[in-house]
Amino acid sequence: MEDERICGIGRFQPQDARDGDMWQRLRAFCAREPQAFDRDPSTGHVTASAFVISPDLTSVLLTHHAKLDRWLQLGGHCDGTADARFVAQKEAYEESGLSRLRLLSPEVFDVDIHEIPAYAGAPAHLHYDVRYLFVAEVGNIVASAESHALAWVPLDQLQDRTTAESVRVVARKWPVWQGRLGL
Repeated sequence: MEDERICGIGRFQPQDARDGDMWQRLRAFCAREPQAFDRDPSTGHVTASAFVISPDLTSVLLTHHAKLDRWLQLGGHCDGTADARFVAQKEAYEESGLSRLRLLSPEVFDVDIHEIPAYAGAPAHLHYDVRYLFVAEVGNIVASAESHALAWVPLDQLQDRTTAESVRVVARKWPVWQGRLGL
């Protein structure tokens, strides 16, 4: 599939118009930007995230991001690594303290393109965030230096923790994926 070769991202099955729009914008960005996976704020860049589901499949692990002061999924910059799935898993390990995660599907779970405001001399730019779905298998959560705290948030209470649709999307999509994965 051309998308996999160009972007190092994998397959994605859009569930709605939002998904289709985000995927098309990501594909266009990767096709025109040879350094899509680098961290250049003048062009924007691909980032990778992990929605980590609890072993009982009822909660998602969120980090209270120290710099942004918001509850978010785990993830970060690709920094030149053109394998978003690898980066998402690496960031999830580094930011969670968990000792074993299992990728639930090699397919992309979600794509979210959002603007990062100007900060410390860097201009405002776009993050083309590619998200994958994992389940925690072993370990206790331990916040990294990038985080104020970590929390297992029940999916049916996610709206009480954050108003960000880019995070709340996991609660909306999870039931569909449970069916697809036979969980």
